[in-house]
Amino acid sequence: MARDDLQIDWLACLVAVVDAGSLAAAALELHRSPSAVSMQIKKLEQAVGLRLLDRGPRRLQLTADGQTLLGYARRMLDLQTEARDALQGTALSGHVRLGVPDDYAATYLTPVLRRFAARHGGVQIELDCEQSTALIPRVARGELDLALVSRDHARRGSLLFHEPMVWVGSPQFELWRRDPLPIAVYEEASLARRGAIESLARQGRRYRTVYNSSSLAGQIAAVDSGLAVAALTRCSVPPHLQVLGAAQGLGPLAPMEVAVYRSREARANPAAARLHDLLVRTLRQAG
Repeated sequence: MARDDLQIDWLACLVAVVDAGSLAAAALELHRSPSAVSMQIKKLEQAVGLRLLDRGPRRLQLTADGQTLLGYARRMLDLQTEARDALQGTALSGHVRLGVPDDYAATYLTPVLRRFAARHGGVQIELDCEQSTALIPRVARGELDLALVSRDHARRGSLLFHEPMVWVGSPQFELWRRDPLPIAVYEEASLARRGAIESLARQGRRYRTVYNSSSLAGQIAAVDSGLAVAALTRCSVPPHLQVLGAAQGLGPLAPMEVAVYRSREARANPAAARLHDLLVRTLRQAG
């Protein structure tokens, strides 16, 4: 074997480490020991003559060369799967239970499902739209195979991208001029609610909660009607609403960490595994 040959197993380890976030998590995905995964990465680095991962005390990070190789690795693994399916004449089938919050569905999930359905028409997808706070425990209990969520801690699923949070209001009513500020918020456990209140507290800005809803449509209706301002993901803001900021006396909001979260049971489901991989590849590039 030539020194610069790239073995599929090495590339699969690189992708797994990046998607899982650590050697230990990748080892669980690949059913190998962490030392075996580490050895595969070292062999890949030796083959290309470049360092691909910076190994910190708490996390691994791709180098610029690693980022370049990662895109090729994903494409090579995809091509291997397509070739195997074509030769074996096997069409993917099965059932996948998928969850997504309303604000991520149209912008991020719809294009992925369109691509997946075109390739795997034999797979049935059952889609549930709920807030991340409801979806996360359902995945943990095995009631859902996959969910696209705003994750609540760093080890929850595979990180895809950071979604900005913004204040929005209706230019017709200019409620941001009021004191206390009327706000619409999600349910008590919502990360968006927590971020909005923390932002106002940092400013010392007085507020009163005038609307509670777990629905994106409800939040937008409250803003539209001149009842409140709200903190929304940027991807979900309708064009007729105004994004607010320092000029309106409102401070920045922490972004959401968007991740794909997979149940333990779904790891043995080939259809769920294929959709999971497509979500990671597509949305990491989009993010």
